[in-house]
Amino acid sequence: MKTQPRIDSHQHFWRLGRGDYGWLTPALKPLHRDFEPGDLAPLLAGHGIASTILVQAAPTEAETRFLLDLAATTPFIAGVVGWTDFEAADAPARIAALAADPLLVGLRPMVQDIPDPGWLARPGLAPAFAALKQHGLVFDALVKPPQIPALLALLERETALPVVIDHGAKPDLTGADLAAWRGGIAALAARPNTACKLSGLVTEAGPSWTDATLAPAIAHLLACFCPQRLLWGSDWPVATLAASYAEWHAAAERLTAALSEPDRAALFGGNAARIYLAERGRRPC
Repeated sequence: MKTQPRIDSHQHFWRLGRGDYGWLTPALKPLHRDFEPGDLAPLLAGHGIASTILVQAAPTEAETRFLLDLAATTPFIAGVVGWTDFEAADAPARIAALAADPLLVGLRPMVQDIPDPGWLARPGLAPAFAALKQHGLVFDALVKPPQIPALLALLERETALPVVIDHGAKPDLTGADLAAWRGGIAALAARPNTACKLSGLVTEAGPSWTDATLAPAIAHLLACFCPQRLLWGSDWPVATLAASYAEWHAAAERLTAALSEPDRAALFGGNAARIYLAERGRRPC
């Protein structure tokens, strides 16, 4: 049986000199430098990861074009999740122009930074979502728990839109009550067109995390989405605020060790290939 190539479903690159990373300030000292393919390549090789999904980190189409250019010259980048203005009057045309590049596999507005927690439910976004479906693109939902109700309202209307929830919807793993998050995740998972990334959790837990810190959230995500709708991602380099690539990868391996080999293959690569790449006619490297 052919082994499923492993895919890191969520990683970033950036060059500070480009100037459109408003969130990336000197206060985030470990991240306040350039991160390039040459920095990640040895980490991928050391963990047997064949390819990645490169995700936007700035709310500009210029950054998306920058990432697509990087992907065109970096063999391990299997696809790019970019950005465009979903509220623009010409959003469908913008999406069509970006989708002309076959390396674009999805789009992600930075919803977590939008002040209105109900933004995703706005009817005026419908043309943008229609364009995503028309061009076979995934919607990456970067949400926190207060934005889950709006995402659920969107999913009431968009039953055919493939939606991948980033970072498990970012639960507060520092000791907060997770009841609302648990209910929201269960409701999201009840929608058959959703999947979820097993990523970013160490950042939500903070640098003093242990397996015990992460285990309840991971168990809930597995119970709700099942291994066939979860995608492992490193969230590198953001996650290095709390863990190295090796530390998070090892923790994810330990905390999913009870799964069958087919389920682990799906979580660590097969699901990303199916959700992001198959629709665009691409295969993992």
